[in-house]
Amino acid sequence: MAARLEAVQPVLVTLDVPGAVAFYKKIGFALAFQDNVDDPRYVVVKRDAVVMHLQWHHASELIVGADRPNYRLQVDDVDALYEEFLSSGAINHRGDLGPWHKPAQTPWGTREFHLRDPSGNGLQFHCNAPAATG
Repeated sequence: MAARLEAVQPVLVTLDVPGAVAFYKKIGFALAFQDNVDDPRYVVVKRDAVVMHLQWHHASELIVGADRPNYRLQVDDVDALYEEFLSSGAINHRGDLGPWHKPAQTPWGTREFHLRDPSGNGLQFHCNAPAATG
């Protein structure tokens, strides 16, 4: 029998660990691990079954203007989550607004919205789109 994959826990690059933790707390994640209380360089945040690792990197290690990774998070209610993020101040709609800056139906059959964390990592929150009636 083959070994079974059980979860994926991405490691997101951040230039400012405390700032990243503050952002992830705004979107409902709790701090689960911190390598150093005074000067954290590596932390783990968790919300429900989702675990993300945030690791400090110096700005010289990032290519300016390069695309940052995108992480897709499946949720049960995109619209309720979006309203939660608006209320917490995590979404402010300044700067570049992509086509899914607020919940919308996609051509690929989901309902989703996207945002970026303070280091530019893309977070795409999605759920299955309701079946069309007609």
